[in-house]
Amino acid sequence: MVASARVQKLLRRYKLAIAAGLTILLIQGLVVWSLRSLEEGEAEVGAVSRGQICSPSAIGARGDNRKREEKSQCCDETITSSAKLTSWDVKSALTVKTSSNPGVARSNYMHREVLQMAELYPNVRATPWRMVTIWGGASLLKAYLRSMHDLLSMLDWKWDFFINLSATDFPTRTNDELVTFLSQNRDKNFLKSHGRENARFIKKQGLDRLFHECDNHMWRLGERTIPEGLEVSGGSDWFSLTRKFVEYVVNSQDELVTGLKQFYTYALLPAESFFHTVLGNSHICDTLVDNNLRVTNWNRKLGCKCQYKHIVDWCGCSPNDFKPSDLIRIQQLTRPTFFARKFESTVNQESIEILDNHLYGQYPPGTVALKAYWESLFEQADGVSSLNDVTLTAYSSFFRLGLRKQETTQSSSEACRFEPIGYTVSVHLYFYDDRFQGYLVRQEVQNVVTRSREMLEVWAVPQATLQLEHNLHEFERLKHLEVGTEWDPKERIFRNFGGVMGPLDEPVAVQKWARGPNLTATIVWIDPAHIVAASYDISIDVEAEFTQYKPPLQRPLRPGVWTVRVLRLWERVAEARFLVMPLAFKGREPLRTEDHGWVHAGPPGNVYLDQSFQQLTHVLKLPPSEPALQEAQKKTSLVGKPLETWVDSSVGAFWVTGDICSEQTSSCPTIGLCTKTSWSSLSPDPKSELGPVKKDGRIR
Repeated sequence: MVASARVQKLLRRYKLAIAAGLTILLIQGLVVWSLRSLEEGEAEVGAVSRGQICSPSAIGARGDNRKREEKSQCCDETITSSAKLTSWDVKSALTVKTSSNPGVARSNYMHREVLQMAELYPNVRATPWRMVTIWGGASLLKAYLRSMHDLLSMLDWKWDFFINLSATDFPTRTNDELVTFLSQNRDKNFLKSHGRENARFIKKQGLDRLFHECDNHMWRLGERTIPEGLEVSGGSDWFSLTRKFVEYVVNSQDELVTGLKQFYTYALLPAESFFHTVLGNSHICDTLVDNNLRVTNWNRKLGCKCQYKHIVDWCGCSPNDFKPSDLIRIQQLTRPTFFARKFESTVNQESIEILDNHLYGQYPPGTVALKAYWESLFEQADGVSSLNDVTLTAYSSFFRLGLRKQETTQSSSEACRFEPIGYTVSVHLYFYDDRFQGYLVRQEVQNVVTRSREMLEVWAVPQATLQLEHNLHEFERLKHLEVGTEWDPKERIFRNFGGVMGPLDEPVAVQKWARGPNLTATIVWIDPAHIVAASYDISIDVEAEFTQYKPPLQRPLRPGVWTVRVLRLWERVAEARFLVMPLAFKGREPLRTEDHGWVHAGPPGNVYLDQSFQQLTHVLKLPPSEPALQEAQKKTSLVGKPLETWVDSSVGAFWVTGDICSEQTSSCPTIGLCTKTSWSSLSPDPKSELGPVKKDGRIR
């Protein structure tokens, strides 16, 4: 039987999550492998993904017949499940934990879909609890230990190895190779050491400091003493542990285990040290193998810049995503490895495709959607409260603009006039060939003539705004200029795709450079009323690839079209425009008269920084600001339809409608079915479909 649409949704949503026979894995999922079937000759069949071990399929994530990957910012609850992958003479169990980002709305979608899968497949089980965790927090270790306890309590599930994996992991070898290796090393515990002197490691990790997790933050409280006679160790928090050791960690009441559980309850990054220290000081310390069976793509120059200071009172590092040029590292390794990380389709899908084809073979010629990727941002079941006012404003405007374009192109057909009903039903990011293609917004509509209802999906496509001057000379080094929010300096992308932002956001300007001579450039920010909000100089050295700066602008930012210019000796080299959207909602409710005013009025005194830059008006040859200020002031009182008109005219200057489709046959004859398109979240995506399980346990 082909898997249900909801299960297919799950696989589409978690694009990278189907790693190595592990069903759906989000950040730091836990997996347990059993080799008992090798001895007993079991041939049970498991169905989680295609590929022998459950390949994270390089590639799609959307609609009802493909897996979807929740945007990481919206995945901050721990979701646990268990999977029994027995088709290749192996049993396994897994715990799935989403990554955490304080202040972002929780998503229940993953949990709902895992529960559905657990009902359909005997090799998938879900625990009834979830846990919010943060980077480096004590809660992560708590989640591991609780998951281990659950797995040990499953008397009908006899497993031998516990392996934790994440949504950003991908197998580098087949399941058969992994089974063979673990069969030969069934009594070994695989943990990667830090490779430093212990005293240096303790200082680096802050283990001699007392930390407490509270309100989604790890607070440093002071110093503490390491217990005497204890050999503290640690390293990678990715590991493969035997059942015997897991039983010892979970059930033992000896002083070593109970004392270390207490000690690491108040430690930063406890999962990177707890298991190492327990094993190294235990009676089975000789089972330790200094190898975590995976390769991690570390680029410490980019990934170690205290990127978690907003979460912990300490500095933290994170590995980079694999690009095709990085895959050679996997081939060059001599130690046994079975998984690699990190991989994200929103960063680079090609590297996943390369590994997938290497392990599981290429798709038949003509297979559709091989280069396409969809990522779910919002589902109606999660409630409109999971959206913020900026995104709700943007998605609503995208949809209205799509309907308006449809009316314009079909002006003679009354059957093609619709009005939106309620709020957005779903939103997806759409990528093709590793390029962001826009937002897909689905919403219910009513035909203004027949009053019949249907579900339409609109494709909103961003428009480029960069202008480069001619005769740049040495400034030909400048290749791109972009303004947005959620800049990721490690992967060098904006995580807020398309730069959707409102008056209370904090934009950053990023310049991309080719190698060349040393340069000094002036960057100026100009608001919609021709007020110079900021001006600063940047130095670009010979090998600089990116420069970025977030001026501490006083908010609210004035809604409208902003301009950022790059200047050489006060002559314009490049210019990019970006939109600060007016908000149509406050607290997810339509903006009312009493709510307007300050949020659309710009900063007090029209000064964005401690100093005014209006003396640059003549240098920059800007129009007078007074008329624009008067017009901006009038707009601050807009609500209802006039406010929607303002929002749509602003958004329409930066976004266009790529297409529109319907879930069912539409009353408008020119609107096609979404399943017949190449772009819709409901269009076919064979690479991510769940099908019947074959005799060899594979789906693909």
